Amino acid sequence: MLDNGPVPSRWPIGLRTLWIATATRLRDRDDVGNSVRMASSSGLDRARYAAMRWNTPLSVDHASLLVDRLELGPGADVLDLGCGWGELLMRAVEASGSGARGVGIDNDEQVLARARALAGARGLDRRVNFVHAESATWKQQADRVLCIGASHAWPGVEQALHALARVVRPGGQVLFGEGCWERPPTPAAAALFGEDVIALANIVRLARAADWQVLHLSTADQREWDDFEATWRRGRQQWLLDHPHHDRSRDVQDTLDAQLKEYVEVYRGVLGFGYLVLGR
Repeated sequence: MLDNGPVPSRWPIGLRTLWIATATRLRDRDDVGNSVRMASSSGLDRARYAAMRWNTPLSVDHASLLVDRLELGPGADVLDLGCGWGELLMRAVEASGSGARGVGIDNDEQVLARARALAGARGLDRRVNFVHAESATWKQQADRVLCIGASHAWPGVEQALHALARVVRPGGQVLFGEGCWERPPTPAAAALFGEDVIALANIVRLARAADWQVLHLSTADQREWDDFEATWRRGRQQWLLDHPHHDRSRDVQDTLDAQLKEYVEVYRGVLGFGYLVLGR
């Protein structure tokens, strides 16, 4: 999951291809961008996602449910647009049984390197291929398509839903994941995320307008969100423990403190994330 291609005006690549990243993540990229780049030799870039299973608010049980709802069969081929390091894609291929194949597309070579290493360690390197490319330019069709937090690549939900119809084979299905308002946003949350986040009902409406059947719908719960946010910070917290005297440690700590504060005070329980299995 996750493609860090062109993003809406305030959506940074922090939580990379997952555009639900907050404005503090934009500050993490811009205000302390120099800190990140200067500290990268000490592993800060790698630490950013090191503690995360995948780059979306999703539990293992919820992921298993979504894979089950995709009704994958032996020999199915699975395409993940904005795959990140490909964890969900690999689990889908494993669940499909022998003969299943996967292709993951992302435009960040660093996370693709992690994906290839993970695939090799699990004996999936002959069944799953990771390609450095832009999701919006991919044309090859598949039986099942994953697109989680990557709608900005087209850009936008409506455009993505129409584009996905061109890369799924007739009778196929799409797992579409997208940020949404869990409840009406406060003025602070609305100012933070702008108009790029819409209500879940509007995502469903756009899916139906694009002639998709909504075969399954579920949303991330609060525990999934809390774990997602915590693991996103956790890698850099460990980096701070390992590099207490680095000349950029103070900047990184300040950024983490600001991110935690913003999550707890501004958008926890307000920002949601919906998963739709779509068929046509």
